[in-house]
Amino acid sequence: MKGQATPYLMFGGKAKEALHYYRDVFGGEISNLQTYGEADYPTPPEAHDRIIHAQFKCGDLFLMASDAFPGNSVVVGNNISLTLEFESEEEIQKIYDALSQNGQVFMELQDTFWGVKYAKVRDTYGVIWDLNYTKS
Repeated sequence: MKGQATPYLMFGGKAKEALHYYRDVFGGEISNLQTYGEADYPTPPEAHDRIIHAQFKCGDLFLMASDAFPGNSVVVGNNISLTLEFESEEEIQKIYDALSQNGQVFMELQDTFWGVKYAKVRDTYGVIWDLNYTKS
């Protein structure tokens, strides 16, 4: 694995507002902000301005954020996950298999439209993991 686990914050339509709030509080900068409407992803019109992905960095503080897809609720407990970056397909497959055993798979391990191999899993203890492998 590469680096530390990165917090991924999920919002119910207020990701952009929250990111600007964090920028005001901590300083730093928002980057890689993309809306559902800008992404190559089938999205209902009411979600076009919602954030599909953004990053926030201030010194060593780094987090990622997005808005939930319409119809998916955001409640305390599912509004934050930990993202892990992997160095190989074998490594991500091994961790995915282990976490999904006795866990709940939200998104199967798969190649994505944004160019990575990705999965989202809640482990047996309720922790949500975003698993990411960027192919070179």
